[in-house]
Amino acid sequence: MKRLLIIPLLFCSLSLFSQSIRLFDGKSLDGWYMDIPDLQKDSSNRIPFIVRNGMLVSLGTPNGHLLTDKEFENYRLEIEYRFASEPGNCGILVHASGSRNLYNMFPKSIEVQMMHENAGDFWCIVEDIKVPDMEARRGPKENWGITEGKGRRILNLTDGSEKPLGEWNKMTIKCKADTITVWLNGDLVNQGYGATAKKGKIALQAEGAEVEFRRVELFPLEK
Repeated sequence: MKRLLIIPLLFCSLSLFSQSIRLFDGKSLDGWYMDIPDLQKDSSNRIPFIVRNGMLVSLGTPNGHLLTDKEFENYRLEIEYRFASEPGNCGILVHASGSRNLYNMFPKSIEVQMMHENAGDFWCIVEDIKVPDMEARRGPKENWGITEGKGRRILNLTDGSEKPLGEWNKMTIKCKADTITVWLNGDLVNQGYGATAKKGKIALQAEGAEVEFRRVELFPLEK
């Protein structure tokens, strides 16, 4: 009898643990807030993050970020996105904290690049991370850094994983302790370790190009 009682409880526990968190509900930007310097200076500027046809859309300008209200750690983040018309630049920031810590624009974070033909690069934004073959992928060691003018870009493992323009891409970002692993359309495109931040907010960028997101979903992981 005890075994019969334990098994349902175990399944219930696993079910609760595996439940995902939909960061975008398809209807609103509830759970997010914007940090847009130009909009703060001039409220007549357009709002760069909107909901359109059930999608979260970054209009690209004015530049800034859409950040989650909550902080997260130890999770798998799944995002489905596409460039709406012309290819360009955008990114997902993980372990974000602070405000306008780089170029009076970017919060402290590790950026997972979405820029067309460069998706999967890491950019260190006042936080740092290591990868194998650092000098081959980040450049000369004496140039490395995490602030303005330093070597902050860490190249991805493959630039051939994006879908053709107009098609949906699936990016998966796994953050576990101090390790960040990134897949794009099923291909492993980057993995770093020794991250100087292990938790923080998640941010989407407005950085010049219009990008549509139809899914932003988070799956908690065991610590």
